[in-house]
Amino acid sequence: MVVTGSATSVPGSRARTGGLLLRILPPSLYVGRASALIERSVLVYSRAWLVFVSGVVEPLLYLLAVQVGFGRLVPEVTGPGGQVMDYVAFVAPALLAASAMNGAIFDATFSVFFKFRYDKTYEAVLNTPMGPFDIALGEIGWAVLRGALYAVSFFGVMAVMGLVTTPWAVLVIPVAVLVSFAFAAIGMVCATLLRTTSQFDYVQLAVMPLFLFSTTFFPLSVYPEPLQVVVQCLPLYHGVELSRGFAAGVLDWSMAGHAAYLLALAAVGVYGVSRRLHTLLR
Repeated sequence: MVVTGSATSVPGSRARTGGLLLRILPPSLYVGRASALIERSVLVYSRAWLVFVSGVVEPLLYLLAVQVGFGRLVPEVTGPGGQVMDYVAFVAPALLAASAMNGAIFDATFSVFFKFRYDKTYEAVLNTPMGPFDIALGEIGWAVLRGALYAVSFFGVMAVMGLVTTPWAVLVIPVAVLVSFAFAAIGMVCATLLRTTSQFDYVQLAVMPLFLFSTTFFPLSVYPEPLQVVVQCLPLYHGVELSRGFAAGVLDWSMAGHAAYLLALAAVGVYGVSRRLHTLLR
């Protein structure tokens, strides 16, 4: 028997992975081909592998500087659950989360901006069966994949340095993936709002305080109480707390709140960028 209708146009594998979204979103927004953009990015960056090397080396240099420099001046610090730990072990998981943020922001702002404003890549993509939601998921998916590669590399160095002391520490890699997801989604929204390359200064102006003040180098208790409230609202803070908790093997229910914050941020970003692209390119 031959079955007719729209279901015949959707391959079996795509129907299993994207069937729910295909039923919820209009066909003009999503057709389940986001993986095609990820494949394109893999091919492009296979000829620019030095970009990956630089993304891994930078946080490792920070970690080495902490071990050789600050680690000697601040031998111990209070970590998750009041646990006393080496300063290097305190900073390392935070740098991993910060590395995931930086990689995602770079891909989702600089790369997306030039594809959108100058290369007109997305206008070409929308002339295929793909929709704006496919573009959003494809670009964010590539940023997440890149963040995962950075996290695995960084985690390997942590293990070599003897900073992995609990089996729970391996979960810092999924945390880095979640951080990449959230910042890539919000970064793409920002990229669609930028009009000139000079406005990238605003992106750096936002990222640098996140890196410095999200308890990356100091525990939350060192800040005055009013500033603690501000720090706890920063998205990277939640990634750092998750990463540091798993690295130390100290788990509590607050981790669910940190994860929920990042997931909500990612959901808002994905929806926002898909609507922006739909509005600007249609």
